Amino acid sequence: MEYRVDLTLTGHCETVSALCDLGGGRLASVSMNEIIKLWNTETGQCDLTLTGSCRRVTALCVLRDGRLVSGSDDEIIKIWNTGTGQCVQTLIGHRGATWPFRRTQRA
Repeated sequence: MEYRVDLTLTGHCETVSALCDLGGGRLASVSMNEIIKLWNTETGQCDLTLTGSCRRVTALCVLRDGRLVSGSDDEIIKIWNTGTGQCVQTLIGHRGATWPFRRTQRA
């Protein structure tokens, strides 16, 4: 099987640790330096850079309404508006890092 590179996204300074398909030709990526980037997969351009985590972001997940959830080593989960790049909610209460999670189907 042969693979071909369609697009290379350049912009993180550290190792990329997670990716999340946002739909509509958009992709979220996070690197080991607490930076989340939202990309346009048609143009390869970074549309938004999300900052606000104090430590390494370890998990990304998109919610049904299009908001992005990030979890990090600082024991905090953040919910982001992917249109504006603003953090709309911060959830505190974990005792340890958050690790990859995914949205589950409701009955």
